[in-house]
Amino acid sequence: MQPVLGVERVSKKFGALRVAEDISFEVPAGEALGIIGPNGAGKSTLFNLITGNVSVDAGRISFCGSDITRAKPMRRCAMGIGRTFQIPQPFGKLTVFENLLVAAAFGARETEAAATGRCAAILDETGLAPRANRVAGSLTLLERKRLELARALATDPQLLLLDEIAGGLTEAECGQLVETIKAIHARGVTVIWIEHVLHALNSVVERLLVLDFGKVIGIGEPAEIMSSRAVREIYLGIDV
Repeated sequence: MQPVLGVERVSKKFGALRVAEDISFEVPAGEALGIIGPNGAGKSTLFNLITGNVSVDAGRISFCGSDITRAKPMRRCAMGIGRTFQIPQPFGKLTVFENLLVAAAFGARETEAAATGRCAAILDETGLAPRANRVAGSLTLLERKRLELARALATDPQLLLLDEIAGGLTEAECGQLVETIKAIHARGVTVIWIEHVLHALNSVVERLLVLDFGKVIGIGEPAEIMSSRAVREIYLGIDV
């Protein structure tokens, strides 16, 4: 079976700064892959390369067998790649529910009538139903994070990219988020999750990929990766 995502020898630099260097990996359908690494390792840049927000200098990116290396971000979203951002930026003057309808209309290409029921279900799933008619600009930061996840789901993704979605959450909220992501994953959605909250990440993902200075340091099962000498030295900052 062909992978949902294929990244082949992808490189990117800004001037003299190389943010991605010869990165290669595949993500099979239905897998949950975690990405870890120190700040500045190139994790969010990798997401931007996958979604087309940043163009590659070299290499190839494929989605469900199609070459999307030069495809525009909107095209990639319509094909089934959804993502969240570290800093949520909802349409502040629209309600929470309207934010989801916009995502469904432009990401999933659905009419408002067709999307209404699915968006209502997503609000229930992400704990935002009580805030459905609130203007998004009035939400707390944590509520905006939930809305960021809900909007990504409204695009009806086959591949869901989560960029530090657990950051700033309380322990209880993090636990709820993990259960939500597990339920999404159980539906067959392929997930790639960048996260510093390792206990949350490791309770969901089947594999971990480690980045450092734009290079892949390792990829494998979480226990194997976290016990690696190189990972402990580079990611955890432990001299072993």
